[in-house]
Amino acid sequence: MRTGLRRLLIGLPVLVLLLAIAAGLGTIMPQPFLAPSPAGGEGTRRILVLSNPIHTDIAIPVDAESLARFPFLAASGVPVDDPAARWMVFGRGGRTFYLETPTWADLKPLPLLRGLTLDRAVLHVDVLGALAEPSPTVQGFDIGPAAYARLLEEIAAGFATRDGQVVPVPDVRYGQTDRFFEATGWFTALAGCNTWTARVLRAAGLRTGFWNPLPVSLAFSLKHFN
Repeated sequence: MRTGLRRLLIGLPVLVLLLAIAAGLGTIMPQPFLAPSPAGGEGTRRILVLSNPIHTDIAIPVDAESLARFPFLAASGVPVDDPAARWMVFGRGGRTFYLETPTWADLKPLPLLRGLTLDRAVLHVDVLGALAEPSPTVQGFDIGPAAYARLLEEIAAGFATRDGQVVPVPDVRYGQTDRFFEATGWFTALAGCNTWTARVLRAAGLRTGFWNPLPVSLAFSLKHFN
C-alpha cells in the first residue's frame, strides 16, 4: 500500500512534467511542417478562432454556402436565419462536461473527471452577431474558396448521424441561440476541444502546432505559423 502510494507521488509529477514538455514541443513544432500556399484572391472568406482560458471555437460566416451545408441547424432551432446572425460557431467537447457545465459555477466532480479521462463527444453550435477584431479572444484568418469548402466538410464530418440524419441532444442548451449535437468519436483531454479546432483549421490550409491541447498554445502557433 505504502509502496503504491510512494510510486504514485513520484510518478504524478513526472507525468505532469512530461505532458508540459510535450505541450511545449507541440506548440513550436508546426503541422504541416511545410507551409501551404498562401490563401487569398477572389472568393476569400474570413473565419475566426474564438478562445477562452480552456476552450476554442471556430466561427464561420453565415452565408449561402454555410447555410446550404448545414440546413439542419435552422430545423433544430439554431437561429441561423436571424437577420442579425453573422457567425455560426462550432465547438467540440466531452459530452458530460460540456452538457453539465454551462458556467464555472456549475462545475461538479463527475463531469470534470469524465472530461479528464474518456467520454462521448458532442458538438456545440451557436450563432453570434458582429464581432470586434482585433481582440485578445478572437483571431481572424482569410482563406480561399477551396479551403473554405474543405473546412465546411471537416466540420460536417464531426456530426454523428442516425439513419442519415444528425442527432440533436434533446432538452439541453445554454441559451436561446445554441444547440448540442451528438458527435463522432470519443473525447479525451489529450485529444480534446482544442486539438479538434486545430485539425479543422489544418483542413483549411492553416498551420498549427503539432499538438495544441490548450487555447494559449493554439493561439501562439496560429500567430507564428500563418
